[in-house]
Amino acid sequence: MSDFEDKVVIVTGAGGGLGRAHALAFAARGAKVVVNDLGGSLAGDGASGGDAADQVVEEIRTAGGTAIANKASVCDKEGSKTLVEDALKEWGTVDIVVNNAGNLRDKSFKNMTLDDFDAVLDVHLRGSAYVTHAAWPIMYEKNWGRVVFTSSTSGIYGNFGQANYGAAKMGMLGLMNVLAIEGASHNIRVNCLAPGAATRMTASVPGSSDFDPKNPPAERSPDLVSPIVLFMCSEDGPSGAVLHGSGGNYSRSQIYTNKGISLGVDASLEAVLEQTDAVMGMSNAEAHDPLARRRRG
Repeated sequence: MSDFEDKVVIVTGAGGGLGRAHALAFAARGAKVVVNDLGGSLAGDGASGGDAADQVVEEIRTAGGTAIANKASVCDKEGSKTLVEDALKEWGTVDIVVNNAGNLRDKSFKNMTLDDFDAVLDVHLRGSAYVTHAAWPIMYEKNWGRVVFTSSTSGIYGNFGQANYGAAKMGMLGLMNVLAIEGASHNIRVNCLAPGAATRMTASVPGSSDFDPKNPPAERSPDLVSPIVLFMCSEDGPSGAVLHGSGGNYSRSQIYTNKGISLGVDASLEAVLEQTDAVMGMSNAEAHDPLARRRRG
């Protein structure tokens, strides 16, 4: 049997692109899926009531799967709870949360308003935290849960014109590191995805190649990202990992720390300058494992 048979999965922003691909992939393997999508614009504007979530639910049901629609905004504290409430009402539990909902308001930092900065953090970072927070006690009580945060290379490595987006996406790594530690004793595994695919969102980025988001090039299909999401949410999936998926290519990023220097009470700028190579060099660096810092509680 599939690892996902009868598992209850919440996928946010699942009305199209990556979220739709993830929802279809879980449903095809026997999961029951809450398809969440606000139905708003790419900037995150708009009200509930769009039919994107309904269309994906219909796709799943037509293929013989099980799904329901939810049109709440993840960045609304009360609305985000309804994703979990709907799952509980329909199926009695929640097993997996895939935080995928997102928006874009790209501008260089000097031209970006603070409203644009906040709007992107609200959806990506706070919205992911709100939905996960609502599902966390259920997973904790049942000693099983899987959480995916959708990060991005724009946060991990940086990208011009995306200070708000990059900050939100890198913030997810910090959230993942802590929740991987806190969930370890209750078999809750938490990971970050850094995807690459042709979607409505990537089509809006200046300099991107022209394509129809509803008919992306095969090599950039969102479907090719979903296998790594399934891996992260499987019975033996990892925890505390940042995994990339794009065009059928899958890899991992990890934080490394070097041995540095110890100057003690004699520390000074001059002493640091004398040993800059030791401070900056990474030849003796070691990988950081968040679960190595695990503290039970």
